[in-house]
Amino acid sequence: MANKITVSLITRNADSTLEETLKSVYGWVLKIVIADAGSTDKTLEIAQRYKAITYSNPEKNEGKQRLFCLNKVKSGWILVLDSDEIVTSSLKQEIIKVISNKNNSITGYRIPFQNFFLGEPLHYGGENYSKMILFKKSSVFIKPDSIHAVYEIKNGSTGELKNKIFHYSYQSVPKLYSKFTSYAWRLAKQKKLAGERTSLKKIILYPVHMFWARFFHDKGYKDGTFRIPLDLAFAYMEFMTYFLMLFAKNSQQQNL
Repeated sequence: MANKITVSLITRNADSTLEETLKSVYGWVLKIVIADAGSTDKTLEIAQRYKAITYSNPEKNEGKQRLFCLNKVKSGWILVLDSDEIVTSSLKQEIIKVISNKNNSITGYRIPFQNFFLGEPLHYGGENYSKMILFKKSSVFIKPDSIHAVYEIKNGSTGELKNKIFHYSYQSVPKLYSKFTSYAWRLAKQKKLAGERTSLKKIILYPVHMFWARFFHDKGYKDGTFRIPLDLAFAYMEFMTYFLMLFAKNSQQQNL
């Protein structure tokens, strides 16, 4: 089975989570390919322990970095992971089963996510979703978006797996706000390039709507009040995005 699937990862200073990610795939995949954007911690040391093939590529644009990593894989099935995601044993068995089926005409699979905040599982408020991250190399393309780039099918059909990836993106409140500040700056540039304009209304009202949508409309409150800092962080990111658009350059030449 290991000769059928390659794991594709992008990293930058991910030593706090990377080892658990690599443990979850090591030994049952053909290889692990990592595009690293200049890590200064122990990320590369951990990658070496798990025999990952690493490429240094100081690219800030997420979509371009994912495309760079994708191009390093020649063929076959690809599983795209982030350095804070874990493949459960049940998901591993399901993946092996579907890619072993010679009569299977599906070329891409969406995988559901189980997100965690401060170690607690989330089930509501925008945290229940799936992404197409298991696919045949020849069947997809990716848009070079600077944040939350997604893969799309260009030929074949898609299916959905049942078992989940465990995602530990929100490990602490300080790290959460640091990450969302970075996201906001990139989103501000991306929206400015797309021709969107900011306004006082967007700066003030969009963050309020974001919190209401996640915690109340999408029933985030059912997870518990412990998630309020997370939903406030999303509101903060919305505020910062439209605020920073006041300063973002409207140039096709800027580096996202």
